[in-house]
Amino acid sequence: MTCPSDALDPSSAGTGLTRPARLRPGARVAVVAPSGPVPADRLEAGLDILRRWELDPVVAPHVRDVHPRHDYLAGTDEARARDLQAAWCDPAFSAVFCARGGYGAQRMVDLLDWSAIRAAGPKVFVGYSDITALHEAFALRAGLATLHGPMTAALTFLKDPATQESLRATLFEPESVRTLGLATARCLVPGRARGVTLGGCVSLLASDLGTPYGRRAATGGLLMIEDTGEEPYRLDRILTQLLRSGWLDGVAGIGLGSWAGCGPYEEVRAVLLDRLGGLGVPVVEELGFGHAETALTVPLGVPGVLDAESATLTLDVPALT
Repeated sequence: MTCPSDALDPSSAGTGLTRPARLRPGARVAVVAPSGPVPADRLEAGLDILRRWELDPVVAPHVRDVHPRHDYLAGTDEARARDLQAAWCDPAFSAVFCARGGYGAQRMVDLLDWSAIRAAGPKVFVGYSDITALHEAFALRAGLATLHGPMTAALTFLKDPATQESLRATLFEPESVRTLGLATARCLVPGRARGVTLGGCVSLLASDLGTPYGRRAATGGLLMIEDTGEEPYRLDRILTQLLRSGWLDGVAGIGLGSWAGCGPYEEVRAVLLDRLGGLGVPVVEELGFGHAETALTVPLGVPGVLDAESATLTLDVPALT
């Protein structure tokens, strides 16, 4: 476990964080399970998709584990951390894909050797939902850009061609997906802002508050947030916590993804407008990422422009080099 003084300040990197290299056919990629247990049939289906992309996926040793006492975890905290650590530090792997979300990343993130991860350098890291805790850690502790994208065993990835193509294009042809946003996207609060992308599940961002390595504020950032299963009053509480703590002070702009299972969208929308509308920054809703039928891959740690009028996020540079 590293000490808090090792944490980086990504807000100081106005040009973004260190980006990994794009993938090439034949690249070996590791599949890990930092959070919840993985259904075997869905994992195999996801691996088949990666193989069709001419990748060589390798399942980490403990991905199929289930914790002996807590069946909502994919094995012990130590085993899940060991899988991620080994995959990241092995130069044979060009990428690390998360098998699924659920819960558990926060339990194992402090077991990782972040000095070793920084020394190993950048590589592609993909996941969303509970993986938000790891996206934040890679940004703050290693200064590395990551991909908020579908997990290998996620139903959306298995069933939706648009979700698959967004990830595939980002991995192999990142210059082709510099402008992001589905047709559903629209302006909630007008304006145009420049910043470096960050974010993920808003409940996970709030749960990082007060921890030794947590981001102090989203100052200067383009905040991409979404969530699932949080009723409107709970979203209100989460956003109010971020407001009261000062975490949202100085945020440049906000992109909103999906809110699956959070109640009728008009009620959710009213909460989002009430809590975020007073910040005086552009806000775009329904951009098309997160727990949705189609989930775009959104790079985190990359500079860009959020334009509420065109309802798009345009990256200054491709997600991968």
